[in-house]
Formats: sequence, C-alpha cells, structure tokens
Amino acid sequence: MSEPRRSIATVCLSGTLEDKLAAAAAAGFDGVEIFENDLIASAASPSAIGARCRDLGLSVELYQPFRDFEAVPPARLRDNLRRAERKFDVMEQLGADMVLVCSTVSPDAVDDDELAAEQLRTLAERAQDRGVRVAYEALAWGRFVNTYEHSWRIVRRADHPALGLCLDSFHVLSRGGDPALIRTIPGDKLFYLQLADAPKLDMDVLQWSRHHRLFPGQGSFDLKAFAGNVLDAGYTGPLSLEVFNDVFRQADPKPAAVDAMRSLRLLEEQLGVPVAEPAPELDGYAFAELVADPANATGLAAALDALGFTETGEHRSKSVRRWEQGGARVLINTTSSTADTAEIGALAVESSDPQRSARRAVAMSSPILPREHDPQEAGLASVAAPDGTGVFFCDTSAPEGWLSDFRDTRAPGGGLGITGIDHVSLTQPFDHFDEAALFCRSVLGLEPEEITEYAAPFGMVRNRGMVDSGRSVRIALNGTLVRRGEWAPAVRDPQHIAFSCTDVLAAAEQLRASGAPVLAIPDNYYDDLDARFGLEPELLASLRRCAVLYDRDAGGEFLHLFTELFGSRVFLELVQRVGDYAGYGVVNAPVRMAAHRRQRITTASGR
Repeated sequence: MSEPRRSIATVCLSGTLEDKLAAAAAAGFDGVEIFENDLIASAASPSAIGARCRDLGLSVELYQPFRDFEAVPPARLRDNLRRAERKFDVMEQLGADMVLVCSTVSPDAVDDDELAAEQLRTLAERAQDRGVRVAYEALAWGRFVNTYEHSWRIVRRADHPALGLCLDSFHVLSRGGDPALIRTIPGDKLFYLQLADAPKLDMDVLQWSRHHRLFPGQGSFDLKAFAGNVLDAGYTGPLSLEVFNDVFRQADPKPAAVDAMRSLRLLEEQLGVPVAEPAPELDGYAFAELVADPANATGLAAALDALGFTETGEHRSKSVRRWEQGGARVLINTTSSTADTAEIGALAVESSDPQRSARRAVAMSSPILPREHDPQEAGLASVAAPDGTGVFFCDTSAPEGWLSDFRDTRAPGGGLGITGIDHVSLTQPFDHFDEAALFCRSVLGLEPEEITEYAAPFGMVRNRGMVDSGRSVRIALNGTLVRRGEWAPAVRDPQHIAFSCTDVLAAAEQLRASGAPVLAIPDNYYDDLDARFGLEPELLASLRRCAVLYDRDAGGEFLHLFTELFGSRVFLELVQRVGDYAGYGVVNAPVRMAAHRRQRITTASGR
C-alpha cells in the first residue's frame, strides 16, 4: 500500500478556523474537512479561506455537514435544494468538490427508502451540475438510517455517479457493526473515510460521539480491521480524522494536530504502510534521571544509599552523579535552582538500535531534542514525551557509550537485592493522558494495558500501563479524570521509580533497622488486608511491622513499599513480583496517596 493522503476535520482542533488551518499544515496534513460552524464564525470569506488553504498546501477535501435532507415532504425538499445550492456556491469559493450529507434526524422525515433515494438522486444531479459529489453518511443516531448497510441500500437504489458513501468508524463501530461487509461495496462508491477511536463506554451514542471520541490508537476500537476493509474494497481517498473531544477542542491546536498526525501514522503502519522504521526491541532501562535542587539531591542520595545503591560515577561536564545497584542505574542531576524541586527529568531505554529508535521518533512526529555535550562525550539522542520528560535511546554495551561520560567513583556497597528498574510511574496533566499513551505506542513501540480507575483521596484516578513485549520496559501512566483543585498541602502530580527486588520483606527489615525514610502505613490497612486475604499471621505481622503493602491476583503476588516524598512530588518504591503478577498494586494507591499527604502536612507544619 502506498502512502495515502492525510486529512483532518477542523472540528478536531481548538481555535479559530485560521488557527486550525495553520496547525494542520504545520503538522504535515495534506488536506482538511471544513466544518461549517468554523467557516460561519470566520471573518474571512470562503474564497479567502480557500486561498489560505492553498497557500498552506492544504486541499479542502470535504465540506460538512449538510443535515436533514432526505425523505421529506415536497415543500421541505424545495427548501433543502435551495439551501444546497447556496452551499455549493460556498464550496466553489473554497475549492471543495465534496459535501457530506448526514442521514436525517428531522421530525418531518418519513421512513421511506424509495423516497430517500429519489431525493438524494435529485441532490446528486444538482451537485454534478456544479462539479460536486455527495457523500451520504449514516449517523449512528439517525432517525431511520443509522447503519452503513442501510445507507448503502439507499445509495445503490439512487444509482447516481455523484452519490456515494461516507464511512465513519465511530458510527459503524459504536453500534457494533460488522466492518467486514464493507468489502462487498464497490470501491468507486466509497467516496470518503472518516476515522475516530473511542473508549468503551456504556452511554447514549450521541453523547459518546460528541464528547469522547479519540484519535486512532487512543481508544478501544479495532481501526486496523475497519480501515483495512475499506481499503480492501478499493477506497482511494484520504484517511481523514473526525474527532469530537472536549479536551482536544480546548487544547493548543498545534500539539493536538501533531498528536493527530502521529495517530494516523501509527494506524498506517498497522495497515502495512512503511511510514517509519519498525520500533527496535527494548531491553529494560539504561537509567532514570532525577532532577533536584541541592537540598533534595542530598536527601535523594541518602535514600539511595539507604536502599543499598552505590555512587559509581560523576559526569565529566555536568552536575550529574550516577548511582547503581544490580541492573538499576539512577542519575541525580543537581542543575535545578528552584527550591523544593525533585522530579523525574528523563528516562533512558535500552534499544537494540538507538539510531533506528531516533529515526522512528522523528517519523512519528517527535523531533530529536537539541542537546549540548562535549565532543568527546556520547551523542545520545532524546525526545520529549508530552509531559516534558526526556526519553533517551541507549545501548549501554556499546564501546564508548554513555557510561564513559562519567569519571569512576565506585566504592564498595552491600545492596538490598535490587536487580533493576521495574517500572516508572508518571502522572500526566489532565489534557495529556491519552496523548502520552499514544506517544508510548507510536514512538517506543509499547502496547497499552487495560485502564483501571480507582477512588483516591483527591478524586477519581485512572491508571494505564504501557509495556514492551518482554515487559522489560513498563511505564505506568496516571491521571485524574478531572482537573484537581489547588488546595494545599496536596501532593500534586506524583512521580516515582519502582525498583525490582528479590526479597522486599528482607530489604524492609534492613531499612527499618537503619531508620530509612520508609512511608508509614496505617494499621487500618493491615486489618483490612487480613480480612481480604487471610494471610498467615507471621506474614501479616511482618508486612505491618515493615510498612510493606500486598496484593494478589490470579497470576501471583505483589509486595511493595514506598519511601517518603522528596520535594513535593517524587518518591521511590521497591517491588517484588511473585509468580506471574503483572499489575502495579493499584488497589493500594489510595492508601499510599493518603500517607504521602500526611507526611506532607507534617513536613509543612514542622512537626
């Protein structure tokens, strides 16, 4: 399959029509669908908008929507044809040659396929005279026509060369339609394809459509199968996005358009279009970097020391120190001058081909970040995740790799059985949760796990793990379902690094004896744990004594403990996976959040 044209409906983006066109062009789209409301609100004439599109290198693929046309009484038909002629005038000025006609929801319409076909044929005749084609779309909530099979029967009955179908993935898949039957429709009658993903929701389909659509790869629809059937039928038009989403329509249109383009490229790759080199295999984390002010850097260094890490290197040109234990490496960067700062500044994944990883990132709309480094230092490539976290691509085993940028300061160390980085947890801003998941899929080649939601002290929180095929790289994305208030002393946007450990209880005993900053867990938690699982009394007593949390699923068990906060948001975790436990102990997250808030209050009050 050759690379298709890519289009986006202006309704997907925030801002004025001019803002939307500029964002679409900057993101690399070939064309746009002009949403009628956007044009009506613009002070520019249709001819000026058309000229602006041409200046930006954008074709106007579709003008939409034209509503409530078919199967109406004669007087209403005359009004609709007059309205259509006026819209054809607008389209001529825009340079658009296709109009989208949605299946009617009008109370004046009747359930009569013969009449609908006859009137749509009349419209198609008028359109053909004006050099326009009509794409008829079955709305999922259409009054009589709400499936693509029904809309096809009407188009086939009308039998006019200027009348064909618009297929919208949301309208088909939200109703549980079978997209395989699309292959039975002649390709020359498939005029237009609109793509949207969506989460699985049990709600009114109109509200689902208007507020909760997503870009491809962000939801639960099988868009690969849907689009594949359309292409197999012989469709040759653009792949176009039509996404109604409250977040996207309030967000900065430029990054939203970039995210939209990334989603299309990921879908195209799934369909066999060579838009990017395949994601190289990953083999865990090379390092995680913590950025902190000097005071918090001292606290983090002490905590790593207590956890059995050894300082092994000092960067030759930057204020960065390297700590190691087993296969886990942590960098502490003390370049921040902002007080009370401690955060995860960057992650580095072990790539089988770092240069290919970098080329793929660029192809997936994630440019390589400029990075200052001395000529003799390793030229690591990195990109920015949507929340600003840097992501480096490394091959630690390569000669003269990134480890050589550090002067050796290795000292003897005991260790607590830490073997590597199990996962990294990043809280996403409200607007970027779905964008972050798409970034992980498209740029890093990670696959999404099921979203889980839980009631936390500060509102509903959702969690989604992103993992590679071997589960050597796990990124846990967290975010609130609505924006959270500003009241203090809340722990806003927490982040943490979780280290895999061979025996968390043994490590916890040592940490308890050394007075390490382990997060205190209330007795109520352990009383409930006893009720839920009926653990052996000795095990329960050890968990309680050492502030270790516990979870169990069909695959195995999970033991974990947390440190106190460093700064206002970052902390560390030790985890032990027993058997095939694959989760993150999300059930314990509310307990941890409340405990961190208690610590924050105590710290703020000076007690």
